[in-house]
Amino acid sequence: MSDSGLILLNKPYGVICQFSAHNKYPTLQQYVPIKDVYPAGRLDTQSEGLLLLTADGKLQAKIAHPKYKLLKTYWVQVEGQPNEAMLEQLRQGVDLDDFITQPAKVRLLNLHESDRLWPRVPPIRVRKTVPDFWLQIQISEGKNRQVRRMCAKVGWPCLRLVRVGIGGLNVFSQKLALGRWQWIKQHELF
Repeated sequence: MSDSGLILLNKPYGVICQFSAHNKYPTLQQYVPIKDVYPAGRLDTQSEGLLLLTADGKLQAKIAHPKYKLLKTYWVQVEGQPNEAMLEQLRQGVDLDDFITQPAKVRLLNLHESDRLWPRVPPIRVRKTVPDFWLQIQISEGKNRQVRRMCAKVGWPCLRLVRVGIGGLNVFSQKLALGRWQWIKQHELF
């Protein structure tokens, strides 16, 4: 194991965040052949992008726990039309019934920013009669399916969700191809 003890993976769509075998989905073991490391935070099976893995339990807790305010950046493709009132709802915090989200940093992505992403396999469903657009959402929480739930609650069903950044790292500056991993140093993250 590297001295840093921290692995950065660009998780593909359809991969479940566990190492034990699964009867329906590929697992992290098929991408990271390192023993005794575990996800520090998760991405649901339908989400893509940056995932951190470590064998250090204290570091894992520090990365995943919202009290440390580690910012996570998501690019989200949603159905609908941009609307300032709905954007403001996301920025102020959304009542998801079981909790109210902390305020998020939200902006519309520029027209071709999302072109930097890799193609999703399989592609998203496209409906000719329903427009879509991309948002950047930054949060320091990260509860179960939080970004998807936030978008749905304001009326924008999520078509694609990619975590492009965690702390000081992002998938573009790391030049981390889909399905690839690399060792990183803790100071790069915090």
